[in-house]
Amino acid sequence: MIRRIRFLALSFLCCLVGIGVGAAAAQDYPTRPVRWIVAFAAGGPTDILARIMGQYLSERLGQQLVIDNRPGAGGNIGTQAAVNASPDGYTILMVAHVHAINATLYQKLPFNFLADIAPIAGLVRVPNVMEVTPSLPVKTVGEFIAHAKANPGKISYASAGNGTSAHLAAELFKVMAGVDILHVPYRGSGPALHDLMSGQVHVMFDTVPSSIEHIKAGKLRALGVTSATRSDVLPDVPTIADTVPGYELSAWFGVGAPRDTPPEIIQRLNREITVGLADPKIKARFADLGAAPMPMSVAEFRKFVVDETEKWAKVVKFSGAKVD
Repeated sequence: MIRRIRFLALSFLCCLVGIGVGAAAAQDYPTRPVRWIVAFAAGGPTDILARIMGQYLSERLGQQLVIDNRPGAGGNIGTQAAVNASPDGYTILMVAHVHAINATLYQKLPFNFLADIAPIAGLVRVPNVMEVTPSLPVKTVGEFIAHAKANPGKISYASAGNGTSAHLAAELFKVMAGVDILHVPYRGSGPALHDLMSGQVHVMFDTVPSSIEHIKAGKLRALGVTSATRSDVLPDVPTIADTVPGYELSAWFGVGAPRDTPPEIIQRLNREITVGLADPKIKARFADLGAAPMPMSVAEFRKFVVDETEKWAKVVKFSGAKVD
């Protein structure tokens, strides 16, 4: 009996020591640069948003957050790299709506996103914007629909890759507007926008952050936003729902880490990101891009990702989009 009491006391003491060590490690973290995997090419919304928050976190944490762009396969290549990384807090992943989409859009994936990536924190929500190359002879959503119906199969739409919001937004539009337009996937918004501005493709449903400067410069023509209400940064652009009733879709972004990353480190990152989202300078930079902060606790963000995965599964099914 005495031996059992001693064993239980020792076990309890070890637990307390473990908790103390974990807390101390979180306070010391990070002691070297942190790799932030962005599963899309530089210049796109995922990359832009990560760099804004990454610079802030570098200053707060005292170590550089190094952006590691890993584009390809609709974000799955970068995600796989994060899944395979050591769960020590020195690799994090920019997570987004694309991960919720890919869970059902792709027939086979080498990972289970909900199980293999630990949620850390939400970042922002952003609407998408339907935009066309200036040479296309349309100025409204209604005119685009009429033009596409008069030229079935001849209008091409760009996306930042299979499974991105730009892809699903266009597929949803095809079904609800009854138009036949062809998908041209790219390895990120940057190269897709380049070809859109040059007229090699005709339309794109890109997120506002990566397109807004091109729209303001007249290099692209905005026809409508995908959100239920107008965007504060594009107040003169109507909603697509004004022409296609019931149409609505928005993108979101957050941060995750490999499964089994120490919870103390996850909580530390969540706290720092939450503080950053409340910082006036960061809020202003995001607002300029049409992005609304999305602060959440770790538990709240975990539930949000699960709910979004279920929601996007319905959108994928409704649109009929599939990727082998």
